[in-house]
Amino acid sequence: MNKESSNIRIIDIAEMAGVSVGTVDRVIHNRGRVSEENEKKVKAILEKANYQPNLMARSLASKKQYHFIAITPSFEPGEYWEAISEGIDKAASETELYNINVTKLFFDQYDNSTFDVIVRNLFDKEEIDGVLIATLFTDSVSRLSRMLDIRNIPYVYVDSNIAGEHQLAYFGTESFDAGFIAAKLLTSQIGNQPDILISRIIHNGKNDSNQGRNRKEGFLQYLNENGFGGKLHEVELKIADSEYNFAKLDKIFYDNPRIEGAVIFNSTCYILGNYLKERELKNIKLVGYDLIDKNTELLSEGVITALIAQRPEQQGYNGIKSLCNHLVLKQNPEKVNLMPIDILIKENLKYYLNNKL
Repeated sequence: MNKESSNIRIIDIAEMAGVSVGTVDRVIHNRGRVSEENEKKVKAILEKANYQPNLMARSLASKKQYHFIAITPSFEPGEYWEAISEGIDKAASETELYNINVTKLFFDQYDNSTFDVIVRNLFDKEEIDGVLIATLFTDSVSRLSRMLDIRNIPYVYVDSNIAGEHQLAYFGTESFDAGFIAAKLLTSQIGNQPDILISRIIHNGKNDSNQGRNRKEGFLQYLNENGFGGKLHEVELKIADSEYNFAKLDKIFYDNPRIEGAVIFNSTCYILGNYLKERELKNIKLVGYDLIDKNTELLSEGVITALIAQRPEQQGYNGIKSLCNHLVLKQNPEKVNLMPIDILIKENLKYYLNNKL
């Protein structure tokens, strides 16, 4: 057949089958009476053309309303989660014409209990047709996933994946691989013998994220597989307490002069970077994650050696669009949709800045 199925019209099918447009419409929508002979002819053409009805137009005509919920961390301007929220907003604006409304609910990324409060109240009021979930807290997300399964509500994950659940789709990177790459980047700069500092940000509440744990596992796996002979030192830093952080870091660097590399497994690389800049520790190679403004400034200055990025805007955008396509167009996305793992250094940073949706 010369016409592509995406361009074929009902009038074309009618001409090829030698029947009226009304007959084709009745066969497609299974309504009204059609002779057995004409039904066979029309269905044969439909099958050959791989014809799909315009489900989007049908949705507009039906006036059915869809309500999506996006559950992500709160943020300050310029932080990582702002980018995911912007992607969600863009998808929401594009799908609004198709009777889709997106409500954003925010939790504290450093406090597991704030996520649990959202879950407890989630089903109290409005009907929910689909959910986008940032998967920072594995146990809590798994509990929510089972609640959604019982209600037959589709849901998608962003940021990091969780195995063994029934999510419609995941959009993000392989966190383990991103950690593996960080170790390779760092040891390519310092070799296998110097010590490495692993920094972890602490705050109120239970806050070990799924993504951070997986990245750390990948980082350690690379070191184990590639003959790392130095020592690993770990330090806990606070999100908004420079005095505390400087005191902790002064001590650990004084006590361990063999430290030449450092890593932090989330977007707060700037906390350690600001210390290195203030103390003029130019010999320390620092690897972190995410193109937020505070990180990119230090990368451009050469304080941060490399950043690993994961296109958060695209994650939020694709997550909402996949729910729309599933419910309106009856199209099922791939279960796992991996974002590119971008490696940014001072020299190529300008090619990524402002490269948003």
